Amino acid sequence: MIERDISYFTNQQLKNILISNHDVTPYVKDSLDRTLKCFEKNNNKYYKEDLNLSVFHSGQYSIYLYYLANTIFKKSNDTELASKIYYLNKILHSVDCFYEIELPNYLGVEHPVWSILGRAKYNDGLFIYRNCTVGGNKKKYPTLGRNVIMYSNSTILGNCNIGDNVIISTGTTIKDQNIPNNSMVFGESPKLVVKQKSEGEIRELIEDIWIRNRGES
Repeated sequence: MIERDISYFTNQQLKNILISNHDVTPYVKDSLDRTLKCFEKNNNKYYKEDLNLSVFHSGQYSIYLYYLANTIFKKSNDTELASKIYYLNKILHSVDCFYEIELPNYLGVEHPVWSILGRAKYNDGLFIYRNCTVGGNKKKYPTLGRNVIMYSNSTILGNCNIGDNVIISTGTTIKDQNIPNNSMVFGESPKLVVKQKSEGEIRELIEDIWIRNRGES
């Protein structure tokens, strides 16, 4: 879809779902540019075959609506409109990505319903599946490295430093623990099972998700 069509589509959703006459048109170009940049490294066939935004692909559109709300907040500080786009995203996709949270430039989702990406420091290559949660514990918040993959029902809470190239398995809960680079994580804190791998082994496991940069091993 072209920029004009996307503006119309989102404006109509605001009007029909939230009874709002706000106009997102001034923010769509920047938000769409951010979204398409995000898709460049995604190796999923639905993202890479036609580098464009489909508003009928719920994963793509949920990412776009986050970037739209975040762009509105940063460019105009219009928290009323940003809040409506944030809420629209929750209504349509059952995801909670607040517009003040700085999610990375390269973010991927697959069936992300019931997921919450709360306060944390994020880095490029985050990929989430269903019902993933990132957030605080006792006013402490996580730091996530590059290429963190969260499978369904996984959780990161509190004072955690998650290294680069970390795969968090289905149902795993990490709370107030650090995870080294190039690891696979299983279980529940404080009794986590952490299996360290070589960087090459981990990158092979995630190459179906993210395209490697030229020259990367």
